[in-house]
Amino acid sequence: MQADSKVVDGSLLGDANGVEPAPGRVKDSGKWQKPRFSRKALMKCCLVKWIIASTQPQDKESSDSDLELSTVRHQPEGLDQLQLQTKFTRKELQSLYRGFKNECPSGMVDEETFKTIYSQFFPQGDATTYAHFLFNAFDMDRNGSIRFEDFVIGLSVLLRGSVTEKLNWAFNLYDINKDGYVTKEEMLAIMTSIYDMMGRYTYPCVRDEAPSEHVDKFFQKMDKNRDGVVTIEEFIETCQKDENIMNSMQLFENVI
Repeated sequence: MQADSKVVDGSLLGDANGVEPAPGRVKDSGKWQKPRFSRKALMKCCLVKWIIASTQPQDKESSDSDLELSTVRHQPEGLDQLQLQTKFTRKELQSLYRGFKNECPSGMVDEETFKTIYSQFFPQGDATTYAHFLFNAFDMDRNGSIRFEDFVIGLSVLLRGSVTEKLNWAFNLYDINKDGYVTKEEMLAIMTSIYDMMGRYTYPCVRDEAPSEHVDKFFQKMDKNRDGVVTIEEFIETCQKDENIMNSMQLFENVI
């Protein structure tokens, strides 16, 4: 599988106050050019590109009504059930599963696979820590592997979920130890991992202090009762009421 290399535009990072800078341009051979991807393009997801790149033409003799299950040790839930749980069509689920099966014949994906995926899509940075955090957000059972069902349900939320559903997923990502609260240290760890993956190679350059500045301002707004932690209610309420935070919170969506 060949992964598309990405040129990262600093404008994607936003401002610590949530103010979006003017669209940046990437310098190439002495000429200014628009970035090779937009927010929407990147939102179409490294994970989906990884899966679709592995999709093989379906065997003419196979049935369109069932997922191909015979060659994997872990068999996913029925297609009808996954349709009810996600916002993907039957054909989309079939395509996703064929690609998933090709890349992960066991029917499970592990953390090392996530790290490989993101190192391919972001070769200019260090994606190891971010891939670790992202894997943990998908690994609902906390058993070190992700089933196709959990994988596709997570993708459905990220790509087609409501604002509230996406914010719930984002909170789960930031809640590293899964205790139901987000601390400033957890938020900083996630934000720093994103900057490590793409921030140092943006145009214009991102200052080393930028992740901490972002987190300080976000946390001050979110931690309404000043108890040192942010609850899911505080997180969702603050994000929904503050357009600036919503704009800046989109950063994590751009690197899924």
